[in-house]
Amino acid sequence: MARVVVVGAGVGGLAAAARLAVAGHEVTVFERAETVGGKLGRYVHDTPAGPFHFDTGPSLLTLPEVFTELFEATGAKLDEYLDLVPLDPIVRHVFPDGVAGGTGGAAALDSCADPVVFTERIGAAFGERAAADWRGLWRRAGRVWDASWRDILRRPIDSPRDLASLAWRLGDLAAIAPGRTLRGLGRRHLGDPRMRMLLDRYATYTGADPRRAPAALVAVPYAELAFGGWYLRGGLGTLADALLSRCLDLGVVVQTGTTVTRIDATGGRVHGVRLHGAGAPVPADVVVANVDALTVYRELLPSPARLAGLADRSLAGFVLLLGVRGPTGLAHHNVFFPRDYDAEFDAVFGDPGRGVRARPATDPTVFVTVADDPRVRPADHEAWFVLVNAARHGTATTAVDWRRPGLAEAYADRILDVLAERGVDVRDRLLFREIRTPADLDAATGAPGGAIYGTAGGLLRPANRAPAHGVHLVGGSTHPGGGLPMVTLSARIVADRIGPA
Repeated sequence: MARVVVVGAGVGGLAAAARLAVAGHEVTVFERAETVGGKLGRYVHDTPAGPFHFDTGPSLLTLPEVFTELFEATGAKLDEYLDLVPLDPIVRHVFPDGVAGGTGGAAALDSCADPVVFTERIGAAFGERAAADWRGLWRRAGRVWDASWRDILRRPIDSPRDLASLAWRLGDLAAIAPGRTLRGLGRRHLGDPRMRMLLDRYATYTGADPRRAPAALVAVPYAELAFGGWYLRGGLGTLADALLSRCLDLGVVVQTGTTVTRIDATGGRVHGVRLHGAGAPVPADVVVANVDALTVYRELLPSPARLAGLADRSLAGFVLLLGVRGPTGLAHHNVFFPRDYDAEFDAVFGDPGRGVRARPATDPTVFVTVADDPRVRPADHEAWFVLVNAARHGTATTAVDWRRPGLAEAYADRILDVLAERGVDVRDRLLFREIRTPADLDAATGAPGGAIYGTAGGLLRPANRAPAHGVHLVGGSTHPGGGLPMVTLSARIVADRIGPA
């Protein structure tokens, strides 16, 4: 039996803790916040009409089989803890007039988990040529997904050499297209610019710019559209409750409000962790860090060599939480695209090579989540989660100082104006609005600069094994990447590597 300390009670940390407890280890979780869940945050706003409940992090569950396997591996059934609701549409995409030369107003396309139905919807909205293009891309995306699932997502990748050594078939390599970007893939396969926009958006699922993101990220839309998108009744935060319950039932000790300040690994082997305000270190044979890799190697386990490449340009998010009077008829997830997607990416990521600073995008893509769930809002009201891609918080050329007086309020006004321009005007129907900037996410979760998917955005993430023996990393900033299924898979990779007691 090993003494295991898990630093951070996000989804990856809790999943790892549960797996390691089942394997016979003595597991303690330290979480600096007062609640568990990490970026799977929640917020309640009380009003005379009743409480509004918000998920302030992920709003979509994909690859539910990953969570089914997790619960079964820890001796439980997923449906005993969570109520999964399939979504159709998964996302309603609204494209502005003029993107493809049309003049008939905004066009909408509803995605779904049936490839045949979705292709039919593309044909009805944009024509048979667009549908045929998508069928061709879909076949390629399927090959990329199969190769990724078989050879990457469920096994350790400690260096790029591990990728090079994988026994991919020639067809897999051709589909993955090393060296090509997701933007380039879209231009090659999709003639309709609206479908290119749709594909580009999936790069942001990893915090990346589609103009620089690898073409292999075409696997991301495949995973969502082939296996479906799901809502958890009561909100996605119920996943954190379920994982905490599993951990406690398995004997895991979970201490919230406890900050780990250092991983003690003198001599290249872990000995324990140091806590803020505590004198003696907490001994440990194994440490699992559910903390951004940048924070691990900069603060907890200083490793200058591992810091190289981590502070890249991974996007953050600017969020509005809105209480809206009356129904609006929106889908569960809605994406309102701008006319000029590149202008948004230029603003969010900046261009250090040309001395162009990052800034709030004036005409951004706006993502609106409206759960049709009476548990999360009063009758005849809606709880809106509004997300806009944003530069990370900071003072660098690729960041924005979101603490600058007046900036957040002014940008919130701008986002509501943009929604009104796109046909969804709720400015006179608001009970309240709350603002969450990248600086707020940084402060609340320790995500450097408020980076949503970890500082190492894109395809390759830092390895799950740290340079000190006995230290491992889980979560969105490490392999296999961001998003609820991926961080859960990272926990499985680490637990398998540590092994049974």
